[in-house]
Amino acid sequence: MNSIRLRGHHLLCLLGYRGMGYSDSFCDNMTVVYETLRKQPDTRIELVEGPDDICSAYPKDQPPHCDDHNVYDRDTRVLDKLGLHTGTAMTWADICTVVSATMRPDDIGLLCATCPWERYGVCKDGVRLIRSGEPLPPVANR
Repeated sequence: MNSIRLRGHHLLCLLGYRGMGYSDSFCDNMTVVYETLRKQPDTRIELVEGPDDICSAYPKDQPPHCDDHNVYDRDTRVLDKLGLHTGTAMTWADICTVVSATMRPDDIGLLCATCPWERYGVCKDGVRLIRSGEPLPPVANR
C-alpha cells in the first residue's frame, strides 16, 4: 500500500484493533491495514471525509452504517479533538504523535460513546499504549 485513505474515527479504531470486526473479510482487510501501519509507521495516510479503505470491506449483507450521520459526527469530533482536517496527508507515525499529545484514554468514552466497540475498552487501551510510548500489539491469529 502506497498510502491509506482513512476517515477521522478510524484513526482511533486502528489503535484499538485487536482482531474483532463485522465479518471475516472485514477483519482480514482491517488486519492488513493495522499490521501495515504497525510495522511501517512511515506509511502515508490521507484523511478523507466519508467511506475509506476500511469501509471498503464493510459487509454488504449488513445494514450500512459507513454513511450514517452518527459516523460522520464521530469523524468530525475525532478530527476536531486531534486538530486535523480532511484532505491532510501525513504519516501514521505523525498521527500517533498527535494522538499522544492531544488524547487521553478517557476521551474515547466521550468521542465514541455511540460506537458499539467502545464498551470493549480496546481503543482506550490503544490510546494508553501510544501515550506511554509502547508499541501496538500484533493482531492475534483469529
